Amino acid sequence: MDIFFPVIGYLVGAIPFGLIIGRMAGVDVRKEGSCNIGATNVSRVLGKKLGFLTLVCDCLKGLLPMALAGLYLPDTANREQLVAFTGVLAVVGHMFPVYLRFCGGKGVATGLGVFLYFSPLAIAISLAVLLAAVRLTGYVSVGSLLASALIPLWLHLLGAAKTTVWAATVIALLIWGKHHENINRLLHGREKTWKKGKIEKV
Repeated sequence: MDIFFPVIGYLVGAIPFGLIIGRMAGVDVRKEGSCNIGATNVSRVLGKKLGFLTLVCDCLKGLLPMALAGLYLPDTANREQLVAFTGVLAVVGHMFPVYLRFCGGKGVATGLGVFLYFSPLAIAISLAVLLAAVRLTGYVSVGSLLASALIPLWLHLLGAAKTTVWAATVIALLIWGKHHENINRLLHGREKTWKKGKIEKV
């Protein structure tokens, strides 16, 4: 039982909803736009409605396995750690899905689902940061990076358990690691912005 829910977290997290939704619309999103299976690229390629649907599905990949783990795991000393680990593996599954030869998305939406389980208030604060950053800079990557990086801080300030803060920190680091190409382009002034109507690889 200890390993069951983390494994389920990974397998559910690995479901490529962006690719599935794209194929239902007759498009392989891995060959269009930024070639990413995430909600941002689906929205760019197929429109905001399907992009939003992808966002919701990817978010639920992080939230639901944790909710089930929290509901069904017995009240033991390591229950909190197992629930948090289930969330971390859901994000890992999205980033490195076994179904797509470990080539997946960047984990922002699935991380959002995990963070939502941890603290809706922390998510609300970071979403405000994300929207403000995207509006000011035109870069979704900047908003995603700032929002994810600040989540552990908000959780700490809101009095979350150490396990929760550490799990959020690991997820934030994974998200930053997956955005290494975006970070490199930002540092060298080559990242393309929505404000200019160009493609940003997110």
